[in-house]
Amino acid sequence: MNLLIVEDEPGLLKTISTYLLQSNFACDLAPDFNDAQQKLECADYDCVILDISLPDGNGLALLKQLKEEKKSDGVLIISARNSLDDKLEGLELGADDYLTKPFHLAELAARVNAIIRRRSFEGNNMIELDKLTINMVDKSVQTENGLIDLTRKEYELLLYFTSNKNKVVTRESIVDHLWGDSANMADSFDFIYSHIKNLRKKLSEAGCPDYIRSVYGIGYRFSVE
Repeated sequence: MNLLIVEDEPGLLKTISTYLLQSNFACDLAPDFNDAQQKLECADYDCVILDISLPDGNGLALLKQLKEEKKSDGVLIISARNSLDDKLEGLELGADDYLTKPFHLAELAARVNAIIRRRSFEGNNMIELDKLTINMVDKSVQTENGLIDLTRKEYELLLYFTSNKNKVVTRESIVDHLWGDSANMADSFDFIYSHIKNLRKKLSEAGCPDYIRSVYGIGYRFSVE
């Protein structure tokens, strides 16, 4: 899952990103309004962790812009302000949740996961798709033949495909989703081919049909009968 963290305090930005990276999220970082605005214009995110008070603008203006452009990114507001008016304004503008500083990182991660589940998987912790069962709590995947041993990137790739089932996803969007700002497009394409090859092999060995179809010159489609 690909996140954008908008936070102007360097120490907190690093702490949040380090924790979420360890929790298997890909994280892009924006320390100010302008950087966040540029990243939001260039990419889609599963969730945006958005501070209200930024040195060069107001986070709520970014939220308003997202909604005016009808983008589907989830939004979790984090703010030192504990004003009811601020919370109501953020939620009325379309934020999915609001967390007041200081907070526990485990709670932050739990709320991000909840937002993603609501938006992509109708709030479910368990995703049942044909012969696959995906447990989003312990990040396991199994069929009637038992658990499938996936690497972290293979699991993230499978989850991305299932959240976009029957849609064509480009190679570029897969790279951006799995690696974020750290991606080198040319090098990462080789990694994608390798991850997809290994994922298809493991699913086949577990008794699944070939869900992942190549779309020539564009990318892939995850198709379920």
